[in-house]
Amino acid sequence: MSSRTAAVLGASGLVGGFCLRTLVDDPDYTRVLTFGRRELPPLTRAKVTQRVADLGSLTAEDFREVQDVFCALGTTIRKAGSQAAFRGVDLELPLRAAHEAWRAGAEQFVVVSSVGADAGSKNFYLRTKGELERELSRLPFRAIHILRPSLLIGKRQEFRLGESIAMKIAPALDLLTLGPWRKYHSMPAQIAGKAMVGAAKQPKNGTLVYEYDGIVNLAG
Repeated sequence: MSSRTAAVLGASGLVGGFCLRTLVDDPDYTRVLTFGRRELPPLTRAKVTQRVADLGSLTAEDFREVQDVFCALGTTIRKAGSQAAFRGVDLELPLRAAHEAWRAGAEQFVVVSSVGADAGSKNFYLRTKGELERELSRLPFRAIHILRPSLLIGKRQEFRLGESIAMKIAPALDLLTLGPWRKYHSMPAQIAGKAMVGAAKQPKNGTLVYEYDGIVNLAG
């Protein structure tokens, strides 16, 4: 890999922010685009171009000359206000971006999903994530990388009560995540962000899914 251009969706979020920092420090990426509704704090590397835009209005032209797209978009039903609004952020926006990126010639799409994602799940959150995975896998990218972390540990700009409680009890729960349960082990968001970039450097093609151990390995 050399002289590649990346686009990041969700760079203002917890995992997306770490993904962006990893790309900035990676010499294989000479240009990084970010798309969001507001500007990020000043970045020290000239390779980063920030574009303030409505993500729902992105077109293939926005992804011109981009090889790798990194998507860490996500919200909560409480913040979104309804299940329909949640699907808009966690399903519809990533899919629209993926379609437009593919039309522009992008080669890879890397997305953060969730452990337990299943399009047939009775759980609304896991079903939505599963539907996203299913629809993305139908797009003819050279490679689609799906990361399925469990609880992500880190300090968000926004307060999430459920996650805050879960993070406090995570050390105890992690003692139980052995063997087949290891995929439910909590994970620092920094590892997930670094793993997104690591995934794009894999030589394999097709739809690739990574759970706890795979994500840790990708992060190096």
